[in-house]
Amino acid sequence: MGSIARPITEFCLDLYNKLNRNAEDTNIVFSPMSISVALALVHLGAKNNTAAQIEEVSIDGTCRDASTLLAVPLMEMLGILARHVCEAFQALLLELQNLGESYVLTLANNLFIQQGFELQQQFLMCAKELYGAMLQTVDFHGAVEAARIKINNWVESETQGKIKELFAPGMIDARALLVLVNVIYFKASWEHKFEEQKTVQRDFKLNQNEKKPVQMMYQKGMFKLGYIEEMGAQVLELPYAQKSLSMIILLPGDMADGPAGGLEQIESTMTYENLMLWASSEHMFETKVEVYLPRFKLEGTFNLNEVLQEMGMTDIFTESKADLSAMSFAKSLVLSNVVHKTYVEVNEEGTVAAAGTGAVIVRRSLPLTEVFMADHPFFFFIRHNPTNTILFFGKLCSP
Repeated sequence: MGSIARPITEFCLDLYNKLNRNAEDTNIVFSPMSISVALALVHLGAKNNTAAQIEEVSIDGTCRDASTLLAVPLMEMLGILARHVCEAFQALLLELQNLGESYVLTLANNLFIQQGFELQQQFLMCAKELYGAMLQTVDFHGAVEAARIKINNWVESETQGKIKELFAPGMIDARALLVLVNVIYFKASWEHKFEEQKTVQRDFKLNQNEKKPVQMMYQKGMFKLGYIEEMGAQVLELPYAQKSLSMIILLPGDMADGPAGGLEQIESTMTYENLMLWASSEHMFETKVEVYLPRFKLEGTFNLNEVLQEMGMTDIFTESKADLSAMSFAKSLVLSNVVHKTYVEVNEEGTVAAAGTGAVIVRRSLPLTEVFMADHPFFFFIRHNPTNTILFFGKLCSP
C-alpha cells in the first residue's frame, strides 16, 4: 500500500513549493491526496503524451513497479499503468471510507462538461465505478452563470455547507469546455480532547516584530514527541479517535532563535525521506507533554492550471495537443480549469477539514514534562496512519 503514499507525498512537496513561492507569510492548506485522486480521474480519459504527463506529475512512483513489467507497446503500457494507478487509489479510498463512526471523510470529484460533447461510455462507467465521479453536462457557452451556480451548489452540498462559492463570478468563462472540481471534507475528534475551560487568550508571534492575540488551547498528557536537533524543531503527533489518523505538527525553534522562526530551514530540507523520518514512530517517543495549540480555521482555494503546467502537465490545457480521446470522441476537448478547495478547522473537539538528507532526531535527556508551545508559525499535516498517506498539508502563519 506504500506504493501510493510515496508519490502522493512527493507530489505534495512539489506542489507546496510552487504554491509557497509568493506566499511567505501566508497560510496555505490543500489536500495532496484529494488532488491526486482528481488527476487520476482525468488520467482515465487521457491517452498518449497527455496521459504520460499526468503520470509524470502526480503518480510517477506508483507506476514504477508496473512499468518494469516488460517491454510492451506504448498503448498497452499506458493501459497497465492506468490499471495499476486505479487499483492503488481504489484500495486507499476503500480504507478511507471505512474509518469508523468517529470520522466523516467525504471526497468528491465531478467533471462538468459543455453540453453537446459525446462521451465514451467506458470512461463514464470507470469514472463512476473507480472514483465515484458523476459527470454532469452544463451550458458554459449559453448560460455560464447558471453553470457556475450549479457547480457551487454541488460543492456546498458535498461539504456540509463548509465550502461556499467555490467559483466567484467571472472565474469560469463562456469558452470553458471541461471543468474538474475536486473537494474534500473531513471531520474527526481528537483521541484526547482539549478542555474548553483551559483555552485562554495568548499572543501568537507572526514574526519577530508582530504578534496577535489568539485562542490558545491547552492540555497535558502522554503524546509522541520528536526533535529535529539541527534545527531546534519539535515534532508532535496528535492522534484522532481510534488513532487511524493523526495530525503531525512540525514546530520550528522559537522566533527568538532567528528570523522567520525557522520555517525556511524546514522547507529547505523537507524531502519525502526527511518528512517520513521526522514523523516516524522510531524517531518519536511517548512522553508527558504540555501542549499549547491555537484554535484555527483555514481555507485554501487554488486554480491549479498554471502550477500543473509548470510541473509538466502542458498538453491537456492546449487545444492542438490535448488527447482526451478515452473520454470523448471530440478532437477539440481540453481541460479548462482544475480547482481545488480545502477547509480545515481545528478546535478543542478535534478537526473539521474540507478539502538535506539523513537528518537525525536524537533523544535529549528529558525533563519530566516537555512543553510544546505552538505560538509561532508551524507546518502541519493530517496522515492516514495505516498507509502513511498525507491527506492534508498546511502552513499556519496567522491563526
